[in-house]
Amino acid sequence: MDKALRFLGMRYATAALMLVAVAALYGAATFSRPGEASEKGREAPVTHAVAVCPGHEGGRLAVQSLARKNGGGRVDLTPTKGGSPLGSVTSPGQGWGKDTKSGEDSYTLRATGPIAGGLEAEQTTYWDGGDDRGLAGARCAVPGTDLWFMGPGPVAADELDLYLTNVDAQPASVDVSALSGEGPLDTTEGRGTPVEPYTTRVVKIGGSPEGLGDIVKTAADLALRVHTTSGRVAASLRVRIGEKKGVEWLPQSLAPAATALVPGVPGGSGGRRLLVAVPGEADAQIKVQVITAAGAFAPQGQDVLDAPGKTVTSVALDGALSGKAAAVRLVADRPILAGFAADRGADVAYGTATPPLGAAAPGIVADNRLDSSLSLTAPSGAASVQVTTMNAQGAGTPRQVDVPAGRTVETELTAPGSGADASFGAVITPRPGSAPVYASRILATGKGGGYLFTVLPIVPAPTTLRLPATADSQTALTPN
Repeated sequence: MDKALRFLGMRYATAALMLVAVAALYGAATFSRPGEASEKGREAPVTHAVAVCPGHEGGRLAVQSLARKNGGGRVDLTPTKGGSPLGSVTSPGQGWGKDTKSGEDSYTLRATGPIAGGLEAEQTTYWDGGDDRGLAGARCAVPGTDLWFMGPGPVAADELDLYLTNVDAQPASVDVSALSGEGPLDTTEGRGTPVEPYTTRVVKIGGSPEGLGDIVKTAADLALRVHTTSGRVAASLRVRIGEKKGVEWLPQSLAPAATALVPGVPGGSGGRRLLVAVPGEADAQIKVQVITAAGAFAPQGQDVLDAPGKTVTSVALDGALSGKAAAVRLVADRPILAGFAADRGADVAYGTATPPLGAAAPGIVADNRLDSSLSLTAPSGAASVQVTTMNAQGAGTPRQVDVPAGRTVETELTAPGSGADASFGAVITPRPGSAPVYASRILATGKGGGYLFTVLPIVPAPTTLRLPATADSQTALTPN
């Protein structure tokens, strides 16, 4: 009898312990979760930002913040290897700019607080003489793990320098691969390139083993992929076509997608080429539409493009555009990359597909000087944007620009107040009820054979981010 009672007592004690454990588990879940569970997710303001300006060759660094009702925070632009900030911004709506000399380091922007939302930084370089004569611009790069660029290969360029910057305390490892007009450039070279913390590594495409070695030297066009196997990097790609033939920074491409709109194809003389890359194995069939100030149309004989898988395809647009400014819309049966190459006078420029601007993600350009203009395209419906320029003296009067459906509109940017060559920022915000609108900024100077220019695809500068859905779950306390 005593044994039976002891046995029952042990069973009830065990059950009681289990009830306590379950209660503790659910209690921990209740009191430790950061907020209410949400099955739909929620919006949260952007309060941190990091970007890298490639530096090295010198040029003007410019930062533009967005005016916010709830201010606060700080932006510092500092040499990546460490040291005192070159400049700081502490007031939303404030801009900053500084000319730098050629050096050995890149510059890292770090922002915290509300000022980080809608922040943009650029590097522009202007050489009006010498072997590297040209006007080049780059949006300071956001670190990532899978990045794409499209532009010329070593056959068409003297130098292709890939700048890889590690902004973190952990080492990064980078694989560089590429597609060409002849197909994929399969090689073990370019894999496992280490980038130490807080350093910038320059990889010469076609000029070093890390830059794919000899296999890339016969490529006229490239789609270059930068993929990290550990850590993350900010990447920028500088192109030097040849002595006094132009320099440029290639814009970073969007991730492959079945639809793409490439804004900002500049008007005027010179050559214009559409570049399309198909990362997948299967061929792609692509419908092509050109959108100019006169309307949207399919180029004769180029309305459907058959692009082989794992290749870059180049299509001349000179005949279709006849010197008109334009955007190109593409609809494919599989994911593609899209961009353009342009030459005029003594310089070159490149563009890429972009997302549309939004009321909560306006377009911001930080450095406008010389002759600056916007190219705005509304592919699917009438669009309307508000353009506000600003400098150290304050903001100018907002100006409304309307873009008819299926049209591309160009509009000049002018600094508020005086100072024709002074740098100033601009904010492009779609108005309520506007259809999707895509934008690029064209910066230019000179005439005829001395004409220099650069195109900056304008990407949305988000002020909020979408947090994923959450729900109460015991698995939140269970290690994976």
